[in-house]
Amino acid sequence: MPLTTTGELVTRATANRSAIASFNVITLEHVEAVIAGAESVHAPVVLQVSENAVKFRHGRLLPLARAAVAAAERAAVPVALHLDHVQSDALLRQAPDAGFGSVMYDAARLPYAENLAATRAAADWAHAHGLWIEAELGQIGGKDGKPPLDAHAPGARTDPGQARAFVADSGVDALAVAVGTTHAMTARTATLDHALLKRLSAALDVPLVLHGSSGLPDGELTAAVTGGIAKVNVGTALNIAMTGAIREFLAAHPEAVDPRGYLTVGRKAMTRTVAKIIETLGPVPATP
Repeated sequence: MPLTTTGELVTRATANRSAIASFNVITLEHVEAVIAGAESVHAPVVLQVSENAVKFRHGRLLPLARAAVAAAERAAVPVALHLDHVQSDALLRQAPDAGFGSVMYDAARLPYAENLAATRAAADWAHAHGLWIEAELGQIGGKDGKPPLDAHAPGARTDPGQARAFVADSGVDALAVAVGTTHAMTARTATLDHALLKRLSAALDVPLVLHGSSGLPDGELTAAVTGGIAKVNVGTALNIAMTGAIREFLAAHPEAVDPRGYLTVGRKAMTRTVAKIIETLGPVPATP
């Protein structure tokens, strides 16, 4: 079916008091697994391509984006394409022609005033070109081995008053908030600041997004949705599933050289993970 948009799926999730699952993809196997997992539970889904994933693909957006669009258009459920953690204005400007309906513009490394100014400019450009735009305050810890900064350092939290002002002044459509998660966690041991999430939900009139969700156990994921999160980003959980399955396959088949064997089991493992996470978050209708 035709590509849908992240904004449409987030709106649908909010009306259903659920959250749309948004999965970061790196390879074609990731793309296929996310779509297969969503199809298995008859749910819409968002495919996310991060700026880091683009760098891994030699700085070229189109090869993976074109593959994702082709796969999405053949999916039995609605699929949206989202460009994630964009810091490069040049990359931002490639989004519409590459099939993306939304972007997450990441100026969180900058001081507040500079973050606001850069995000305001990005939001104006995005809206003029039909893109739904997400932003964040501060930076969730754990990316690229760099120390965490500002509101997303472990133990730090997004301030509701500052978040309300940031949303109003920047014009963004959604805001990623810091309520206890950290990027790239391989253990599901994170806990949310539920009281703060409730305050943020009450303070903001745009959808809330949760980054670093792979570190949350099922109960915390469910509670995040109940607390007002409308979009849940997942990346590391897929990589854990894929890598673990490939390791097991190669240990059992040390003679294997054909990548199709181990990539198949890796893709199946990611498919199961996608389905489980979507079911944990709760159903988002596949149709309006």
